[in-house]
Amino acid sequence: MTVDATPLVWQTSRFQIDLSSPRVMAIINLTPDSFSDGGVADAAAGIERAATALAAGADILDLGAESTRPGAIPLSEADELDRLMPVLREVMTWQVPISIDTYKPNVMRAALDAGADIVNDVWALRWCGDHQLTGVDVVAQHPQCGVCLMHMHGEPTTMQVSPMSIAPQAMPAAVAAFLISRTEALLSRGVAGDRLVLDPGIGFGKTVEQNFALFSGQRALRALGFPVLAGWSRKSSLGAVTGRAVDARLAASIAAATVALSHGANILRVHDVAPTVDAVKVWLASGDNGGHPLFV
Repeated sequence: MTVDATPLVWQTSRFQIDLSSPRVMAIINLTPDSFSDGGVADAAAGIERAATALAAGADILDLGAESTRPGAIPLSEADELDRLMPVLREVMTWQVPISIDTYKPNVMRAALDAGADIVNDVWALRWCGDHQLTGVDVVAQHPQCGVCLMHMHGEPTTMQVSPMSIAPQAMPAAVAAFLISRTEALLSRGVAGDRLVLDPGIGFGKTVEQNFALFSGQRALRALGFPVLAGWSRKSSLGAVTGRAVDARLAASIAAATVALSHGANILRVHDVAPTVDAVKVWLASGDNGGHPLFV
């Protein structure tokens, strides 16, 4: 199967992000309890981490003020905003696309009102809590913010206790069906398709075998006509096959990122920016790009 080779542009609040070459999205954890990097103590540390990622070559900064690792305890809206907004106000002056990793509609609204470019939601805009407002409402009311819709089975506190029970070979179709339904929910509200990116949700309610089946499953997502984001960085599935602790998974993360590119990923969401940027450059220069949609 081949996929649409039309060059893609991701429409966001302030930028049209050219996806004719892969882009690197830097994970900027603003939490004290990150699963992989120890978190940050305050806004100044978060700003420093963002500046380091930008200097290392990140194309997009993804700010997350609440952990969604397996077993994570939910954070209140007020506490999330207290962590997020001081950093957001600073990085908004840097003229780089800013993504907000949140599932709470009121946090989305506050961030977009402050000028953020992208909403990156592990719940794919389904969560509403005790409110009537949903993420779909917030995004539909915004003229052109970008959106990343992710597949998640269950919810963070229990998703790895009770992962999906289907066969690995059935994963691509199941993930694609879910994400089709979420894109249709937005398109029906007037959200333009060029604002949408899809994420298969590596590690979110899936077994190791199911996660690895989603490499090839990226092609089914690309065939829908939307860009694909791959988030393999330091994930537990890499630890399962290498035996490496979370802080020793750089080589595995780079390998997974390269495989994801070869299966059509457009955006790599990573902790280790500089090595990933180098890997992308080598992959692009190789002349044999493994079936990337731009080269088939």
